[in-house]
Amino acid sequence: MTARKRPEELRSHQWYGTDGLRSFSHRARTRQLGYLPEEHLGKPVVAILNTWSDINPCHVHLRDRAQAVKRGVWQAGGFPLEFPVSTLSETFQKPTPMLYRNMLAMETEELLRSYPVDGAVLMGGCDKSTPALLMGAASVDLPTVFVPAGPMLPGHWRGEVLGSGTDMWKYWDDKRAGLIGDCEMTELESGLARSPGHCMTMGTASTLTAAAEALGVTVPGASSIPAVDSGHDRMAARAGLTIVELVHKDRKLSEILTPEAFEDAVTTVLGLGGSTNAVIHLIAMAGRAGVRLTLDDFDRIARTVPVLANVRPGGERYLMEDFHFAGGLPGFLSRIPDLLHLDRPTVSYDTLREQIAGAQVHDDDVIRPRDNPVADEGGVAVLRGNLCPDGAVIKHIAAEAHLLKHTGPAVVFDDYRQMQRTINDPSLNITADSVLVLRNAGPKGGPGMPEYGMLPIPDHLLKQGVRDMVRISDARMSGTSYGACVLHVAPESYVGGPLALVRTGDLITLDVEARTLHLRVDDEEMARRRAAWTPPPTRYERGYGALYHDQITQADTGCDFEFLSRPGKVPDPYAG
Repeated sequence: MTARKRPEELRSHQWYGTDGLRSFSHRARTRQLGYLPEEHLGKPVVAILNTWSDINPCHVHLRDRAQAVKRGVWQAGGFPLEFPVSTLSETFQKPTPMLYRNMLAMETEELLRSYPVDGAVLMGGCDKSTPALLMGAASVDLPTVFVPAGPMLPGHWRGEVLGSGTDMWKYWDDKRAGLIGDCEMTELESGLARSPGHCMTMGTASTLTAAAEALGVTVPGASSIPAVDSGHDRMAARAGLTIVELVHKDRKLSEILTPEAFEDAVTTVLGLGGSTNAVIHLIAMAGRAGVRLTLDDFDRIARTVPVLANVRPGGERYLMEDFHFAGGLPGFLSRIPDLLHLDRPTVSYDTLREQIAGAQVHDDDVIRPRDNPVADEGGVAVLRGNLCPDGAVIKHIAAEAHLLKHTGPAVVFDDYRQMQRTINDPSLNITADSVLVLRNAGPKGGPGMPEYGMLPIPDHLLKQGVRDMVRISDARMSGTSYGACVLHVAPESYVGGPLALVRTGDLITLDVEARTLHLRVDDEEMARRRAAWTPPPTRYERGYGALYHDQITQADTGCDFEFLSRPGKVPDPYAG
């Protein structure tokens, strides 16, 4: 049994346990909430930060799951308090929830710091919520457990198993090509998303919850449990039990979020063929934990880890429910122990080695053995060159192979709205060899770096059977997307990066094997163009948008706010 902390050793004691006026007031107000003294005094107080919302289909079940977390906390002798926090609905929030990731991170940090809590359970899963919650919690450094929302059930339509996002893009292109009509699309609307939970492909949500499990901040196996499975309720209760134990052990988040943990999370993301968005988020999360993580680390690790998860869109056919029942993340990690740091702690075990001991894979086609990988190297490549001096990324395992070494003429769009209006304009003379270039879609230019990077292929090419082209932008793309899309070009065009200087007709060469992206324009011509370039107008004159514009960093450093990512201590509040 873990030794129990004495009441006076708890952080919450300074709010509840002293003889002063403030503690008297805090105890009185807790009675006002309807609690008996014996329910909470001297017990670990656990904050449950819940991103549930009526407009977030990924998290709509988390109101119920919070009750399971509370059940576990009560059983372990703690006192749970649920806090509603910002919901970042990938589906509905515009221009992009990425604009608000750092806002939720700030909210998380300040709530945990300013209230009488000894530990935290974070409830999220939709793309930006996982990094936001963990970034904020890392800045406070209390004992912490993360509860993933879980993937939704697989979609179904006319005998086909559908993956949310991935099949949306596929069938939308089929409609534009004239292969299906409105009746089919209406049926697809009802078949793509059949239950609560985040995308059930290896999109950004599943990638980041798997990264959270690899970091060691979830209970074992948590990241792939389907949202509506009864096992998800049990996992939430286990998280409640675990957080109370962590408080008594005084195992803070900083003991879990080590450099070795982040290396293992990168290895996991790359071996899963996960979302390119994980590059930005893991760099930001590591920065909050005081760990330096760079694009070069991703590229270095990518060359050592094979892709073993045969899950769409990087894999051929399977979805997250298949991955879960094939062994989930414990099974996956059991296939790469030599690539992991096994002696680091997790929230449930003293070592990762103990956590994955006995883990098995039950389907070798879903989680491949090392001698039969989906791809020999990790699913994301980092590119360098005169078009992206600070780097860019491509999920090359989700692109058509013939495009991974390609030279073609640029067709440039100054913003997404212009692209939407003109992509089918015959005067642009777009061919399958063209390189579509979108600028002013980065962190400041987007604003918020929206998921615009999977630029649409013109209708006339779709009708000819073209389903992939080289596309380049300073935007992101959905983890459920696919194609030869070069993303996160840094620095972005809005701040004068080289992407701002590209002109239609310029030749661009992509070479994934060489890890290069090159604009074939000489230095003298680039200097002339730069001298003629003028910055675009500021997007926001006031409010949160103005704060965002002033403080946001570039994609290669995680798109955090400068004042949040800088080193320095923040004192606990004085509660007396």
